[in-house]
Amino acid sequence: MKIQCTKEKIQRAVQKAERITSKNATLPVLACLHIEAKDKKLHIRATNLDIAVEITIPVKVEQEGIVAVPGQLFTSFIASITGDETITLELDGKNLHVHSERNETTIKALSEEDFPSIPQVSADKKCLIQSEALINGMKSVWYSASISSMKPELSSVYLYPDGSNLIFVATDGFRLAEKKVEVKNNDTFESVLVPYRNVAEIIKLLDGANEDVEVRFDEGQIAFVYDGVYIVSRIVDGTFPDYKQIIPKEDTTEVIVLKEEFLQALKLSNIFSDKFNQITMSISPENEVFEITSKNLDKGENKNTVDATLRGDDVQISFNHKYISDCFTSMVSDSLTLYFNGNTKPLVIRGVGDNSFRYLVMPLNK
Repeated sequence: MKIQCTKEKIQRAVQKAERITSKNATLPVLACLHIEAKDKKLHIRATNLDIAVEITIPVKVEQEGIVAVPGQLFTSFIASITGDETITLELDGKNLHVHSERNETTIKALSEEDFPSIPQVSADKKCLIQSEALINGMKSVWYSASISSMKPELSSVYLYPDGSNLIFVATDGFRLAEKKVEVKNNDTFESVLVPYRNVAEIIKLLDGANEDVEVRFDEGQIAFVYDGVYIVSRIVDGTFPDYKQIIPKEDTTEVIVLKEEFLQALKLSNIFSDKFNQITMSISPENEVFEITSKNLDKGENKNTVDATLRGDDVQISFNHKYISDCFTSMVSDSLTLYFNGNTKPLVIRGVGDNSFRYLVMPLNK
């Protein structure tokens, strides 16, 4: 193998791919990048057996070949080369020689034959979605998934079609986030469960995309394809809960509040919250009062009065403040509407004028 490529181009590719490498004592090759020069292109692959990526970039190929090199070492070295230079990669037996204008390095390679194959998902079932919308859909919900592996369906992000939209949902049983984004050609798309840890990596791998992403899926796999990047993840074999049953059909109390003022009050209350991160909301529409209080026996207590527009019945209800604060990055509106349905039912939060996202939080037991 012998190829020439600009440092910037190869650095960008290997930095993305290296994220997926994995330290595995029984299969050391998983810590490697699989690099193949073929047909005037360089294919850079990485996998941890749960998620895989292949990034293809155009290069000058003088001789085709394949090599597997330690991902972290190779990526760090490429990033450390100074100047916008042309880099030459040349395979000599089991070693990879890296040449630049002012540097010559030899990196010991591993056997590429041990590198697992990257699953290829056919395009029979697919949809097109704008990259920004796809990233937004995942970012809006993935933090609500469970970090426990006891129930794989809860430690996943659920995707399913709804007319011309794709719905993203995640829940850990204590809170739930739902985001609706518009897609193209989703007639063949079916519901899938993507492991939330993989979703976090997919978001980072999609960073920098500015065009439509083709989403493909088949039994056991989902793939995301755009501009020379191919990402494939396993999907969870399970059934996501019928979450719509727990979303209140009506509300008895409504609070409209500025997002920044509400967030600031939560931050202040957090300082004095207890080990359960408990904060209590007291709403009295008749007296035009919206208060957020917290109390810690070792630190003291705090009470915040927040300006808001109130409607409905009085309510006093406690929540884990972290579960509420987590959703703010998903809210694009300057104002939020909080929907309550008594002291025991979940709180529903939506952005004013934004019907694409809703967030549900279960109250703490007193």
